[in-house]
Amino acid sequence: MHPLNWAIVLGWIGFVVFIGLRRSRGTRDVESYFLANRSLPWWVVGLSVMATQLSAITMIGTTGQGATDGLRFIQFYFGLPLAMVILGVTLVPFLHGAKVYTAYEFLERRFNAPTRSLTAFLFLLSRGMSCGTIIAAPAVVFSAIFGWNVLWSVALIGVPTVLYTMIGGVRAVAWVDVKQMILIVAALLAVVVTLLIKIPVSPVDALEIAGATGRLRTFDFSFNLNNTYTFWSGVIGGTFLMLSYFGTDQSQVQRYLSAKSVDEARSSLLMSAYWKIPLQALVLLIGVLVFVFYVFTRPPLLFNPAHERAVRDGLPSYYALMRREYDGQQAVRDTVARKLAAAITESDRREAAQQLRILGISLEAMRAEALFTARRITGQQTRDVNYIMPRFVLEHLPLGLAGVFIAAIFAAAMNAIAAELNSLATTSVIDFYKRWVRSEGTDAHFLMVSRAATGLWGIFACVVATFAVNLGSLIEVVNRFGSFFYGSILGVFLLAMIPRAKGLGAFVGLIAGMAAVAAVNFGAPSVSFLWHNVVGAVTVVIVGSLLSLGGSPTPRPAPRR
Repeated sequence: MHPLNWAIVLGWIGFVVFIGLRRSRGTRDVESYFLANRSLPWWVVGLSVMATQLSAITMIGTTGQGATDGLRFIQFYFGLPLAMVILGVTLVPFLHGAKVYTAYEFLERRFNAPTRSLTAFLFLLSRGMSCGTIIAAPAVVFSAIFGWNVLWSVALIGVPTVLYTMIGGVRAVAWVDVKQMILIVAALLAVVVTLLIKIPVSPVDALEIAGATGRLRTFDFSFNLNNTYTFWSGVIGGTFLMLSYFGTDQSQVQRYLSAKSVDEARSSLLMSAYWKIPLQALVLLIGVLVFVFYVFTRPPLLFNPAHERAVRDGLPSYYALMRREYDGQQAVRDTVARKLAAAITESDRREAAQQLRILGISLEAMRAEALFTARRITGQQTRDVNYIMPRFVLEHLPLGLAGVFIAAIFAAAMNAIAAELNSLATTSVIDFYKRWVRSEGTDAHFLMVSRAATGLWGIFACVVATFAVNLGSLIEVVNRFGSFFYGSILGVFLLAMIPRAKGLGAFVGLIAGMAAVAAVNFGAPSVSFLWHNVVGAVTVVIVGSLLSLGGSPTPRPAPRR
């Protein structure tokens, strides 16, 4: 990469660390460290919530998903607006009014200590693994593209983030998120403009080509439990996932607990309800436009340069033959794409579109064969989807803009990692250390323990990242991790809203929910992971309600003043 691009990337990382450390002023106790004294404006909280979701996995994996699969992935978020409205009238006022530090602290007041601890433990387990995956996304790509050791890639992303998160707490995380979001959105818009300029046909014709290959298909109304990206899985399974993620995941709950009031907390969530789907659509559209760009520009046989080198060096004759055939097919597709763009009659358009689809299938079959060969040679997973966008950025974006986009990938990774580390430390200190180890102590002591917990979770996440590099499409991996736990955790909070629900029912119901999800996951692996959220939540509510039959209503915990 050009030195100017590196200067932009390193300059931005330095700027972010400086801002984070600067915002650490005034952090003298646990409440200021974890909740910024509950003083953050709604728009800061809202941007922080969105930044937490928009990780490097989104920048790398979702754009790749758009290039290979089109816009169908957007259905994953169809349940988000509904979930935000439900949370705004249910869990948000309960948790914010209870003046808790963590969502799980509320469960002890409502049920008992074992339910709180088990739920908090499941959060730590799921979020700790996910945090490692979030680091792995850019680390594995940079490692392959730049030839770095994976450990160095992980360190470059993880160390600066751990530093400002450990020192500054949630105030530093939230205000850095604001700056990072500005960079990310600007970089995405700049890439869209660049692609439209570089694609040698009009934007309308470019979308026509994408539509001819099925990449503009957004809605799938089939009700198929084995298909992840359908309208129904997004609306039903996605609603349960978003309810759990935004309502019970400490990385999100901690954001709106730091808002000034319940109304400002609601407003921060509604920001995501209004803007998350358009922003996600923009990211997917970039992937679609990258696909169209490569219709007219010869793409590499494999987007992962390390695996392409392995095939080229390990089987040079095979690689040369495959490359010639691939380039030939690509040249034909280029001609057909231009024919589609220039077609006047509807019959000519249909004929060209059909040819384009057939050529696309042929090219994908050739790439699949090359991927299989690379897997045999390297012994590693070879999902190319995570390398499409970085390869395009480094080889085809103008000087300077490539550095801005790479910096945006770092920014997205740091946003998500900082939020995860902060929430993991909060849960560790409040739900375990302060609850079971040492309930009394000075502010200085608990602040020291909180910073130490942040650092330890940072080390843990970096270690997990080194093992997560061969897990396939990382945007799906992180959601699979979450969906294994989220539904059951949501079920416990739903039980908390039922007056007759008891602590025993909540605890046993939680175990039953996890067992049900495990049974579906391992017994029927073809069922989409989005439905795991429904299975877990419904099982917990049913089992918990049955075990609570016959008891008198339990009063909800009163807010602490």
